[in-house]
Amino acid sequence: MTEQAVKILLVDDRQEDLLALEVVLSNENYEFYKGNSGRDALRILLKEQDFAIILIDIQMPLMDGFETATLIRENEKLKNIPIIFLTANNDSQDNIFKGYQKGAVDYLIKPVVPEILTAKVSVFVDLYKKNRELIAQKQSLTGLYRELAQRSEELARSNKELEKFAYVASHDMQEPIRTMVSFIQLLELKIKNNPDEETKQYMDFVVSASHRMRDLITGLLQYARINREEKPFEEVDCKDVVNEVIENLHSRILEEKVIIEADSLPVITADYVQIVQLFQNLIVNAIKFRSKNSPVIKISSRKADGSYLFSIEDNGIGIEQKHADRIFEIFQRLHPLGEYDGTGIGLAICKKIVERFKGKIWMESVREKGTTFYFTIPLSIN
Repeated sequence: MTEQAVKILLVDDRQEDLLALEVVLSNENYEFYKGNSGRDALRILLKEQDFAIILIDIQMPLMDGFETATLIRENEKLKNIPIIFLTANNDSQDNIFKGYQKGAVDYLIKPVVPEILTAKVSVFVDLYKKNRELIAQKQSLTGLYRELAQRSEELARSNKELEKFAYVASHDMQEPIRTMVSFIQLLELKIKNNPDEETKQYMDFVVSASHRMRDLITGLLQYARINREEKPFEEVDCKDVVNEVIENLHSRILEEKVIIEADSLPVITADYVQIVQLFQNLIVNAIKFRSKNSPVIKISSRKADGSYLFSIEDNGIGIEQKHADRIFEIFQRLHPLGEYDGTGIGLAICKKIVERFKGKIWMESVREKGTTFYFTIPLSIN
């Protein structure tokens, strides 16, 4: 693509001087505009405006270069165009200082040295081009930001609609599941005196599948509900959270001889119910994927980079590190259906809860040695 010519304004009341300047600065990438007076210069500038530089003679009749420069600087659209003053007089320091006061970037005495003039003009032309590039990039970025903002709004609206759909659909699906389980149980009672082994097995399959469907729907409801919560955040003592989780899991902890060790835990700003759900899901996960040894779960926290960094460490079967991201995706399971209970939603819920509090969650694990889940909660949530 041909480079667009850069416009340069030459102003002098002597035609021969204008021609000389044009010859000295001759360049196929320059487009010269010429004026014979200050009035000509202002007329051209008001019409074209977009100039890289102005070279203007000081000694001109009616309106000299200083007066012309003053009027140029008073115009909002023209005031940033660089001006180089040219004069045939060996001017005093006062006149040179006056030229700079009028906004000149340079002040040259005629006859000018062609190499010096060419070099100086070249510098300001390069600056002009860089400025044009920056403006174009800014406009491009502004358009991109506007497009991204629009897409972000559309995505947020879509996500909100999807969450609402998931919540309503999951809620409405509970009823037929309950009805199906109830009728299967009634049918089971009806034939209990003369059970057919094959029929009983089929009914057990249906009941088991119904219970799994119920658990999936319950998990979906919990997942969809996370960002629908509108209760304001409050101070949450994580020591109380762990105590409640231990109470909730009391029977399972006793049955599987689970040892839970918790360091001193902080008071954070969050949603109490969701923090309980977060800790409980991670602790249940540690119990579920236990090794042959009794589960030992260690809970700790510390401050790091403006957040509380929590860790929940276990001595279970571990997870291959390549699955570190996959396990937080909804419905992702690393084991065959039936080998371990669960719906594949628990860790996805954990991730969504942590992200609601503007934190991060990840895990580190070694096969057969255990897993540590880490998550952060900012010290201050705006």
